[in-house]
Amino acid sequence: MSRQAPQICTAHKDIQRLERLITQLPAHSHVVVSLPDGCTYTGVVKVRASAQVFRDPQGQEGLNAEITLECPDAPHGAWHLWLDQIEHVEHLDSGLASEN
Repeated sequence: MSRQAPQICTAHKDIQRLERLITQLPAHSHVVVSLPDGCTYTGVVKVRASAQVFRDPQGQEGLNAEITLECPDAPHGAWHLWLDQIEHVEHLDSGLASEN
């Protein structure tokens, strides 16, 4: 049985978006990610995320991924975010920015 996520992706375009985000967040990259509500999180990507099967609160199966950003200011030293909630990625270590 799969684990639970607050939201899952089932539409082809949403799954493609997850895949693009995964490529934009390689391990050890220093990034700032923005969420739709305006919150931003800065940190170093611990490991590259991978899309996995989850169930949403209604029991429907779909894909999502979790990303861990290591940050000394975060609770327990890291931010744990759902990839489907990330709206924008800015790379601090390379000067490149990627928008979704």
